[in-house]
Amino acid sequence: MTKKSFPTLNRLLQMAVILVAFMNDNAFADGEAWPKEITLGYQKYGPLIILKSTGELEKRLQDKGVSVKWAEFQFGPPMLEALNANKLDFAVTGETPPVFAQAAKGSPLVYVANEPASPQGEGLVVKADSEIKSVVDLKGKKIATAKGSNAHYFLIQALAKAGLTLNDIEVAYLAPADARAALERGDVAAWSIWDYFYAAAEVQLATRTLTDGTGIVNNHAFYTSRREFVEKYPELIEIVLEAVRKTDAWVKNNPAEAAEKLAVHVGVDANILEKALRRSSYGSAHLTAEVVAAQQKIADTLLDIKLLPKVIEVEDAVWQSKDK
Repeated sequence: MTKKSFPTLNRLLQMAVILVAFMNDNAFADGEAWPKEITLGYQKYGPLIILKSTGELEKRLQDKGVSVKWAEFQFGPPMLEALNANKLDFAVTGETPPVFAQAAKGSPLVYVANEPASPQGEGLVVKADSEIKSVVDLKGKKIATAKGSNAHYFLIQALAKAGLTLNDIEVAYLAPADARAALERGDVAAWSIWDYFYAAAEVQLATRTLTDGTGIVNNHAFYTSRREFVEKYPELIEIVLEAVRKTDAWVKNNPAEAAEKLAVHVGVDANILEKALRRSSYGSAHLTAEVVAAQQKIADTLLDIKLLPKVIEVEDAVWQSKDK
């Protein structure tokens, strides 16, 4: 071998080392592109539980090597406590729980999408034979609602529209099942609640609605995740949202069939669920400036009445997807 050939050989060796390193780096990146598991929090109502029942998400992620785990919650605040504790990767709640969750110290919560407004999906109900005829008549009465929930904010705004505040009533902070029982026993005069519990009260408890959310609240549903998770696995989040959108479209076009499917998994009569589904809106999308502003109004309102511990900027927690 001549002296002149050595530089060429050295260059080839260097190129080989660089190529091996590049391949190793890419292999690591591919391995990091998908987690081994994603955990989704859901409630016994809405698109996520239907998506769970179809197994569609599992099918979409099978070839990525990602297993899907589901965690059920009765309502939003404890679900987002789990999200903040890194026990969930994706969750769906009403509009108020994310505001409280974002105010928690070191919260990793980010908004990734929302459903359209569904104000008719919340109601302030009393027994049909109650002497209470309007929201104004609730002054001095005990009213049940779930603390930190969308129905909590709805109650605040419904009272405000009637010229009242939380100081004018007695609030009983109860989970939905306990609140329903309290109304049935007569331990509370009214109940501020969301669907499907609202529809169940209308059908099964012979209640009367003082007001629903129309003209009072938007009642958006929000899909949330953790900042580290979405930044590390943005493609996975988009796959989940695509599956949600597909489920949304099916529910919108097939409410009766969706109610039958839900009934099997929820243990609630299909006619109740159909009532709730038909007054819901579907079509999840990334947050617009208008939706962010509406969430900021909730945060500011809760801060003004000293229910929120600190100032938050909702916009700071909105995921900026590349697909927006």
